[in-house]
Amino acid sequence: MKTLREAAIGETVKVVKLHGAGAVKRRIMDMGITKGIDVYVRKVAPLGDPVEVTVRGYELSIRKADAEMIEIA
Repeated sequence: MKTLREAAIGETVKVVKLHGAGAVKRRIMDMGITKGIDVYVRKVAPLGDPVEVTVRGYELSIRKADAEMIEIA
């Protein structure tokens, strides 16, 4: 299982599954990250937190902990 946190800069990946439950999973889905969507990894901060991605045409910064809950292919 590969997560969004492990994706390389400049890589476009497809979301396979969202892990987590309750409010955390709902918050990730509300940001536009859902199963089957393409995510482009723009930047990663020097210490790895946050990760800046492009989703559905807009830029989004997500925490490392949240990126670990997003399974990609």
